[in-house]
Amino acid sequence: QEQFVESGGGLVQPGGSLRLSCTASSRIFRSFVMGWYRQAPGEQRELVASVSSAGNTDYTDSVKGRFTISRDNAKNTVYLQMNSLKPEDTAIYYCNAFQRGRPPIYYWGQGTQVTVSS
Repeated sequence: QEQFVESGGGLVQPGGSLRLSCTASSRIFRSFVMGWYRQAPGEQRELVASVSSAGNTDYTDSVKGRFTISRDNAKNTVYLQMNSLKPEDTAIYYCNAFQRGRPPIYYWGQGTQVTVSS
């Protein structure tokens, strides 16, 4: 089982910013799509953003223009910069690594709480 080191969650006021980081092993980082999911209480887990090993990014519509995902290949770390945070962004955020295949392979971080509240 792979382990990730996540950090960066916390409490922030609406309109504020946070940056999440997730460090993985080099084996995972160089060949998996890295992403961030979130899950709010009573809601399903949803994909927030992802970045491929080639640097291609994808975002869910609700965070476009506010969140930026990036990866530092030298540090095996993926970041999620979250700006203009809203109360509806409140959730547990999970780092994820995904590889297509039969079967597909998923690895998950332990999650970090993000709370947006005044």
